[in-house]
Amino acid sequence: MEAPVEKEKEHERTAHIDIVDDRPSPQVDGEPSPSLKDSKGWDGKLRIPKSALMTNPEALSDPEYSDDSNVLHGEEIRADENLLDSEASDTEEIMVSHSRIASIPALRLERFKNVARICLRQNVIQDIESLDSLADTLEDLDLYDNLIGHIRGLDSLTKLTSLDLSFNKIKHIKHINHLKELKELFLVANKISKIEGLEGLDNLRSLELGSNRIREIQNLDSLKNLEELWLAKNKITDLTGLGGLPKLRLLSIQSNRIRDLSPLKEVPGLEELYIAHNALESLEGIENNINLKTLEISNNQITSLKGVGPLKDLEEVWASYNQIADFADVERELKDKEDLTTVYFEGNPLQLRGPALYRNKVRLALPQVKQIDATFVRV
Repeated sequence: MEAPVEKEKEHERTAHIDIVDDRPSPQVDGEPSPSLKDSKGWDGKLRIPKSALMTNPEALSDPEYSDDSNVLHGEEIRADENLLDSEASDTEEIMVSHSRIASIPALRLERFKNVARICLRQNVIQDIESLDSLADTLEDLDLYDNLIGHIRGLDSLTKLTSLDLSFNKIKHIKHINHLKELKELFLVANKISKIEGLEGLDNLRSLELGSNRIREIQNLDSLKNLEELWLAKNKITDLTGLGGLPKLRLLSIQSNRIRDLSPLKEVPGLEELYIAHNALESLEGIENNINLKTLEISNNQITSLKGVGPLKDLEEVWASYNQIADFADVERELKDKEDLTTVYFEGNPLQLRGPALYRNKVRLALPQVKQIDATFVRV
């Protein structure tokens, strides 16, 4: 199972500079989470293609390699000067990543009258400025991985539907609640300690706040259309605060400090729950979430699947590295789930005690399942 990934938009005219994204794959406590391996929630929108090629790959393996001896000499220009001079004035998309851009005004974006998307990832921009001239057309602004400390300069950009400020230095969520058309907001890996400043974002569908310093789920009641909430790798101890989200269908709250699932009764429409790497010892309290299809509970201290009995729509259960020891418990709680296709139990006592027979025992207990851990058992 793979979480949904943002589809790339293609345009004929694009200012594009190829780069290499050497950021590690999304991980939780050092271990990749298979169910979220492509999650935009962990790493912004993951727009940088992993297939990008290095211009000089030998630099990685040859200690004698020298950039100085391999330079093609030409006219030297400042990092953010004249970068877009060859771009057509009617382009709809500007993409300039990893180019040491320090100043948005230096790009002279006012030249472009039809720009709907700007991506200036992995630069050294400190201030959001000089975008007012694009207010009539700009819908998608991506400033992922820069040096931005404050959310400013968005006052006129009321047509924005997507804003990505992940991997910056932002401490407070401010000056965005006038963006009434915003559907996606990405603030992954900043220094945010409080959820605030979101009132008025009536059309917001996805909010990503993973890898911050948040301790409490709060101030979300106004987001009546929110469908996805990503809060992995914070310091949250309690699931209360979700009651005002009637359309929430996906909650990612991995790598926090959750012990009690009972507050999830406030979001009965939940379809996907990712709660690996927490402090769960029991699944009791999840009984009311009868619409759940995906349940990711790996790397906790859960001893029994008791609680999932009423969840008749389950399709995938990821429960690796817990303390589940009883095949009878697995059969009792999951055998009646007709749509169940995938289960993960590796690293539990029921697998560690008899690894040679483990997979056959799971097949006997759950004959409807097509995949056990990473192995497909039937098509």
